[in-house]
Amino acid sequence: MLHYLTILVCCQLAGELIVTALKMPLPGPVLGMAILFAGLVVNGGVPDDLGKVADGLLVNLSLLFVPAGTGIMLHTGLLSRDLVPIAVSIVVSTIATIAVTAAIMSALSPPQPDGKDGRDA
Repeated sequence: MLHYLTILVCCQLAGELIVTALKMPLPGPVLGMAILFAGLVVNGGVPDDLGKVADGLLVNLSLLFVPAGTGIMLHTGLLSRDLVPIAVSIVVSTIATIAVTAAIMSALSPPQPDGKDGRDA
């Protein structure tokens, strides 16, 4: 299992290195996930041990939010000063995310057996 954890960290490191070297406007871990995804596609699926490692990380994911929560508590004055722009950006980005996800799901969904595509005319 340590082998698969090392692969995950190496994919993230590769993403960080590529983003830094090419000065790309993209987070390194996102590119690292794309590299991991490409490797899994080439491999033909997710190995069982990699799934176990990923499940272990997901179970403890809440621990990764402790530093962010601490930062929010330390900057409550700044947050209260800029509450309206922050709230507007959260609402707009959430709506945009839902709309894009719905559009992609609609475009990629297989046709329904009765010939309807699930969209209202």
